[in-house]
Amino acid sequence: MMNLSVHKAQELMEELIPQLNHHSYQYYVLDEPSIADSEYDKLYQKLLEIEEAFPELIRDDSPTQRVGDQLAEGFQKVRHDSPMLSLGNAFNIEDLKDFDRRVRQNTNDTIEYEVELKIDGLAVSLKYEDGKFVQGATRGNGTIGEDITSNIRAIKSIPLTLRKPVNLEVRGEVYMPKNSFIELNTRREEEGKALFANPRNAAAGTLRNLDPKVTASRNLNVFLYSAPSIPDESIDTQSKALAYIKGLGLRTNPTSQVFKSMTDVVSFIKEYQENRTDLPYEIDGVVIKVNNFDAQEAIGYTVKAPKWAIAYKFPAEESFTILRDIEWTVGRTGVVTPTAIMDPVQLAGTTVQRASLHNVDLIEEKDVRINDTVAVRKAGDIIPEVVRVDFDERQEDSKPYPIPRDCPVCQSELVHLEDEVALRCINPQCPAQLVEKASHFVSRNAMNIDGLGPKVIEQLFKNELIKDTADLYMLQKDDLLELDRMGEKSATNLLEAVESSKSNSLERLIFGLGIRHVGSKAARLIAEEFKTIEAITEATIEDVSSIDGIGEIIASSLVEYFKLEETTELLEKFKNAGVNLTYIDQDRAEKANISTNVFKDKTVVLTGKLEHYKRAELKELLTDLGANVTGSVSKNTDLVIAGEDAGSKKTKAESLEIPIWTENQLLEELS
Repeated sequence: MMNLSVHKAQELMEELIPQLNHHSYQYYVLDEPSIADSEYDKLYQKLLEIEEAFPELIRDDSPTQRVGDQLAEGFQKVRHDSPMLSLGNAFNIEDLKDFDRRVRQNTNDTIEYEVELKIDGLAVSLKYEDGKFVQGATRGNGTIGEDITSNIRAIKSIPLTLRKPVNLEVRGEVYMPKNSFIELNTRREEEGKALFANPRNAAAGTLRNLDPKVTASRNLNVFLYSAPSIPDESIDTQSKALAYIKGLGLRTNPTSQVFKSMTDVVSFIKEYQENRTDLPYEIDGVVIKVNNFDAQEAIGYTVKAPKWAIAYKFPAEESFTILRDIEWTVGRTGVVTPTAIMDPVQLAGTTVQRASLHNVDLIEEKDVRINDTVAVRKAGDIIPEVVRVDFDERQEDSKPYPIPRDCPVCQSELVHLEDEVALRCINPQCPAQLVEKASHFVSRNAMNIDGLGPKVIEQLFKNELIKDTADLYMLQKDDLLELDRMGEKSATNLLEAVESSKSNSLERLIFGLGIRHVGSKAARLIAEEFKTIEAITEATIEDVSSIDGIGEIIASSLVEYFKLEETTELLEKFKNAGVNLTYIDQDRAEKANISTNVFKDKTVVLTGKLEHYKRAELKELLTDLGANVTGSVSKNTDLVIAGEDAGSKKTKAESLEIPIWTENQLLEELS
């Protein structure tokens, strides 16, 4: 790149930046990727190299400039040009009928209602000047908010440049998708950190942190739903305003509809109240707005809220049951996690008997005791958790729950570190940790050794056939035949899977080692950069943290791990066993080694509960086979794979006559 002239470099940048921004729009806004991740990465790297060679040419709208290195010292106050008003609430159908009556009394116009899902997130204001993003702010008290421009820039679905050079303020809701929330809390639980109560709290905490790199890492998203002042005077309804906003490249929610009667509005509410768990984000209700702007002005405002809009709030998804016991499990990092064992209870359409209590601090804070009546809900509509105790129902002889002092598996003394909310077993030879580490090592996203489930791994350790993950490569058929329910064919298949995993690319091994803070994406970036395990073991914190997308926490954890004597011995055993220790640079289509498989170049949507796969695992598998796996059904969808309790996505696919497979059909095709 250094041989380029300034003129040629500028020409290339003018090609690359719109290209990359277009692909980002397709991926983050429409959820319809237009190129493979590897191709996007190549274009991004090319732009990065040009900008490093010609820093004077760097543009504010370049995708490389979303996240800066400077930490904020605090947030400045921002006065909104017009108040960000709250909405009145409706809690039942009678409230909606009263709202409808008041609306029709205050105007002679024909009434249409524009109806939108109420996203459970954080209200924000975005400002653009000549089509360039210049400021992001929180709602605050409605009149004065906080300047969070740097954090807003880090959200990839928010364009830095609009499709037209307009001056515009747009408002909407920043939220954390359910899968991002679960991944974040899982990571924090492993690290002994306090957990976020729900996706809304996680989104708010992320937007108000002072490091944009943290914001970028947590995969926030946004839906925009209003523009206080639109320069196009022909736009006279809320539905047209949403179309205008979308036309500028901004992300709007595709579910909004216009209805002429409150009866139709109620049908919409009932549909989404029943199917809200199918959505990839949390909603807590539905917003109903008078569609016509002239009618809105005629109906008017109160001091705090518009009279022409109302928010219908869904009832809380909570159930009460009796907590009978608390079970403690040990994870691969030694964190000891409590789980409530309860009387069976119906919750969001499923029967629940176990619920997370997260950590010891939460048990003490909520004063949870055996035989308490507790309220249970699903965090992020996915994981059951204990919300609170009904103290009015507590038995008179109830006693505080005794927090365990010893590991439930190895009986080593548990520690409660000052900077952690979790109890931790620090015995590196704790059998539970060894089993969990090995289970992680063989998982699909890591070394992908099929047939090695936790039960088999437990037996291998118990029978002293293995002491660590490298010993898996020393197993013989006679060893396996000693295990319960292990026949000749199963043993042969398992050994073939172990042998096949030796040829995996380096990033799978790095992820499989279970290094603290190092996820699958970080493992891939590190493997791509250093190419060999030898180079990684010699890398410094500065070397690792210089990789785009890798911070100092990950770098420190990686470097410290490879300094350990146990790690050196483990790697030597992998090397002697013939496990590949280098990065294999080949795209996914070549990895699949199948040019005619039915998934290649197809857009696939997953919905419902899957029995044989976790959703993330199946998404990766189908992606490796050349599919684009997206989150929503559209006319561009080629195939829907529907598990149990499939909801609105399956219904939409049926209406569009898109092929729908059961999980059994999928398994037949994969086999």
